Amino acid sequence: QVQLVESGGGLVQAGGSLRLSCAASGNIFSINAMGWYRQAPGKQRELVAVIIRGGDTNYADSVKGRFTISSDNAKNTWILQMNSLKPEDTAVYYCNAVLLDRPGSLMWNYWGQGTQVTVSS
Repeated sequence: QVQLVESGGGLVQAGGSLRLSCAASGNIFSINAMGWYRQAPGKQRELVAVIIRGGDTNYADSVKGRFTISSDNAKNTWILQMNSLKPEDTAVYYCNAVLLDRPGSLMWNYWGQGTQVTVSS
């Protein structure tokens, strides 16, 4: 079994910054993709940022230039640095991992428990 534990989040004024962290533990052989998603009330969960093993990154258009995702593959941790936050960034943020739990296994998709980010205007 694999667990993803998030930390960070909270309440911040518009223009401020927050840092979200995610740590994966358990039966992990390799993590192929580490990501962050968010879900605002009444909306579908959407991709915010993802970093692929090897370092390639992809961002939602709405956060490009403001958010940065980074990872420490040796520690199975990744971070979302969020700057210049806007009220529309308010949502529950979930970390996500696509991983193998042993050599040659299927890829498994795991989620963190979610952390609230609220940006006041």
